Amino acid sequence: MSKQRGKAKKEQKAVKPKKQGKLPILNLDAAAIDIGSEQHVVAVPPGRDLQSVRSFGACTADIHAMAEWLKRCGVKSVAMESTGVYWIAAYEILEARGFEVLLVDARLAKNLPGRKSDVLDCQWHQELHTYGLLRGCFRPEADIVPLRRYLRLKQELVQASSQAIQQMQKALFEMNVQLTNVISDITGETGLAIIEAILAGERDGKKLAELKNRRIVASKATIAKSLEGNWRPELLFGLKTALERYKFAQGQIEQCQQKILETMAQLPTRLLEPDNQLAPKTSSAAVEPVKLSLIQTELKRIAGVDLTSIDGIGEETAQLILSELGPDLRSSFKTDKHFSSYLGLCPGTKISGGKVLKRKSRKVAHRVATALRLAARSLHRSDSALGANFRRLRARLGPPKAITAMANKLAKLVYRLLVYGQEYYDRGARHYEQHFRRNQLHWLQKQAKALDLKLVPA
Repeated sequence: MSKQRGKAKKEQKAVKPKKQGKLPILNLDAAAIDIGSEQHVVAVPPGRDLQSVRSFGACTADIHAMAEWLKRCGVKSVAMESTGVYWIAAYEILEARGFEVLLVDARLAKNLPGRKSDVLDCQWHQELHTYGLLRGCFRPEADIVPLRRYLRLKQELVQASSQAIQQMQKALFEMNVQLTNVISDITGETGLAIIEAILAGERDGKKLAELKNRRIVASKATIAKSLEGNWRPELLFGLKTALERYKFAQGQIEQCQQKILETMAQLPTRLLEPDNQLAPKTSSAAVEPVKLSLIQTELKRIAGVDLTSIDGIGEETAQLILSELGPDLRSSFKTDKHFSSYLGLCPGTKISGGKVLKRKSRKVAHRVATALRLAARSLHRSDSALGANFRRLRARLGPPKAITAMANKLAKLVYRLLVYGQEYYDRGARHYEQHFRRNQLHWLQKQAKALDLKLVPA
């Protein structure tokens, strides 16, 4: 028995495992940059220079010197992590110099196994990029980036304006001036006139009530009663500073809006021919042309189609979609399902052992996804096919899931319009209800036939 065991051990030792082939090199001329606030560490393939790893400063001249060194080393593709906002300058300069730049999510490189402790980040990323294991994040075209920055700045200014309004409301409540209870908007014509008169020294409620606009529902007596308060100097000073912040933010918003219009005017016109062979089947019914505003006309010229024709999507949402994604989605997303998955609006498929464990959508913080959810929520009272569809989804799934499902449908409609160049036409809620009823009857007839029964109309 002992001899047989020894012979078996020898046979086991004699069997040598087959050597697995190495990963194919996909990017031979690949480099990587470890982005920092004060310096950037760059790694190129070994043998391209006496030093395969070099450090450069974060100043513009240093980044141009880094680009010259990468050119001398024969580098064509560069990978970098999205570290704060420090990567933006290096990304734009390298892209302008003709390099293929990949912006990599730090979590993606971190989850890949095999890194040793004595290897720098840039060397590890350079090796991963050489074997094609890194995937770049989505970034719109260079001519769309200025529009995106202006719109993001406008959003920040709107938030600052909202904070100033809240500070004004707080100061009024602390003075026990119940102006917000009789006027819906204190930043309207009547509200601002009364607040400015209070700051100018007027304390008589009857005289302040004379400033009311004829469209205000509340009577002058009610407004005068609500304007009796304690006029403490520190509260009046807080109201004054909040009003000045609000006016300053509104002025900046107007300037930013002017810059947005100028930037949109410089964007090229996109000409799209409807691709009826590749596009999904949609309605081809004729529709009367709708008169568009100035912003809608510019958006249609840039996108090639009118995104605001989709119910729930207005000018602000269409502007946001074009500024965050650009008009060309075909090059980045193969299908509309890939696009909705990128936005985190489609159901997840967490499967293990052939069993579906989780269907919940991924948590994605994206401005376009948030805007589409808000657009879906606004369809609750819409007399359109999308509105009728949303109401049925809400009754069956509940509000949260219905909003995500309808946002998913809106995302697919946006993709089809931008990629296939087809116009959207809504047939109305009545047509949708009739179509839904026909489908229900067809399903009931099919079930009755399977059970050897017959449907009899009431």
